[in-house]
Amino acid sequence: MIKVYGMATCPDCTWIEGQIEGDGRYELVDIGRHVKFLKEFLRLRDTEPAFDEARAQGAAGIPCFVLEDGSVTLDARLAGLRPRPADAGEACAIDGSGC
Repeated sequence: MIKVYGMATCPDCTWIEGQIEGDGRYELVDIGRHVKFLKEFLRLRDTEPAFDEARAQGAAGIPCFVLEDGSVTLDARLAGLRPRPADAGEACAIDGSGC
């Protein structure tokens, strides 16, 4: 099973959620639903090299995918999903440039 960390208020995350809804191959973890899920995600974000670029850019690093082999990626394609198109219009970056 692929674990997907995201948040209901993130446009990139809701795009992914629409793809995995009802698909038993994925488990969605909404990090905004409970602090224990946020802590679980932060533990990954603080230790996994997959987040190096996200941290450098000041990005949250969601959606995040923990693949069946335990590897962590921010690339939806590696989890068998389509990333949200860059021109989709919504933004969650502080400067409005994207997510």
